[in-house]
This record gives sequence, C-alpha cells and structure tokens, in this order.
Amino acid sequence: MQTTNYVYVLNNMVLTDSEGRWLFTENLVSQEDVRAVYELSLQPEYPVQMLVLDSLINGLQNDVLTLRQMLAGADDRVFQLLARASQLATWQHDHCFCPRCGTGLIQHEKDLAKECGNCGLLQYPRLSPCVIMLVSDGDYCLLGHGHNFVPGVYSTLAGFIEVGETAEAAVAREVFEETGIRVKNVRYFSSQPWPFPHSLMLGFTAEYASGDICIQPEELADAQWFHVDELPDLPTSFSISRFLINDFIRSRGRVPPAE
Repeated sequence: MQTTNYVYVLNNMVLTDSEGRWLFTENLVSQEDVRAVYELSLQPEYPVQMLVLDSLINGLQNDVLTLRQMLAGADDRVFQLLARASQLATWQHDHCFCPRCGTGLIQHEKDLAKECGNCGLLQYPRLSPCVIMLVSDGDYCLLGHGHNFVPGVYSTLAGFIEVGETAEAAVAREVFEETGIRVKNVRYFSSQPWPFPHSLMLGFTAEYASGDICIQPEELADAQWFHVDELPDLPTSFSISRFLINDFIRSRGRVPPAE
C-alpha cells in the first residue's frame, strides 16, 4: 500500500496515501474537488486517506471496479481498508442533517464524527451489528437461499441484532424465526466488516436442538439440511459465510471446494 499507486473509486470516493500524492501529483484531483478527508488506516505504519470528491475523476472512470470485485482480490488489510472506506463514504453521504433539530452537520475537529452547530449533538459513523451462523447436525449443515441470491447458491443464515439483545440470543432467535429450528451450543467463530452498507458480521456456530424446517417466506426462498459431501453452490470465498462453511467442511475431515 505504501509503494503501489493504488486507487479505489466508488461513489465519488478515492483512496490515496496520507499526503494525497498518488492523485494530486498526477493532477487528477485538485483541492477544490475534495469535499471531505478521512484517515482510514488503523495502523500508523500504513497511512491511507479517503478523499470524498464532488465528482468522479474523468481519468479514472475507465478503471472503476465494483466494491465486491475489489474485496474479492484483497488481502485482510486491504479488505478492512475498503470496508472502512465504503462505510465512511455511505455515512458521509447519508448523514448531513441533525436528527434532533434538523440543522446541517459539520465535521468534528478531532473525533471521527459530525457535529450539530445548533444543539451540539454528535453523530458517529453508523455500524449495524449482525449475526451470521452455521448450524450443524452431525454431518449436515443448515443453509438458506435468499430471494436475491444467485440461482442455486445457498448460504448460512444471518440477521440483525435487536436493541437490548445479546449476540447469542440473536443467533437462536434468527434461526428459529427464519427456519423454525431450535439451536444449542452457540459459540463465537469470528467477525468481519461487511460494507453493504454498514454491517459488522459476528460469526457463530450452533448445533441443532429440535424442530423441523418451516421457512419464513418473507426472509427466505428455501432452506435445507445439506450433507457435507453434497453441498450446493456456496457463497463467495471472501465472505464470512464461506469461512464458516469451510470450517464445517474441514471439521468433518473434508477439503473445502475451490470457488
């Protein structure tokens, strides 16, 4: 990231080094074009900024990739940078006015926040915690097919955590609401920022306790138990859903399929 002229363009946003050299020295961006600047990297040794622009750069429009395409080819550090950048860009675009009094918000001088000049309310970047879970029953795992999924692809179940709810309780509730299945032995697996648009995915495993599949049609088009040797098409390799499924496959002594 320090030595490569790495440029990411999405929704009038670009990444550059901490001094803006990759773009400003090539005269692709002028200071007048920049609406906001955010320090992205959480590692001081890899300084990266995000510049939010008034309009896209003409010289870069032919090289624009979708966020999913960028994430698919990113290592862990770049994945986190892209996820953070996309979520900040969404927040910058969507949070312009104070929700308490309606006054326009301004950037806070020190914090990563926006401040109301009228009532003083601070607004921080939005983050929506979600649970995503692999439910197993011996050599079988429970996977669902969403209404907007690519045909044939099944994934782990997921849902938002409700106000006042623990993540473990959300796992049990979401599985039961969507499929009618009761679970036990809920255990934390790992987490992943998911910038579509501002989620934090908390991954869990759980075991079947009771019940028969009865899907919630508003949430799922289908849900089934799949044997480890007869899995359907799976989600993309960079998603935590795939990490959970691959872990299930390995735990049964098999090798996960290549994407």
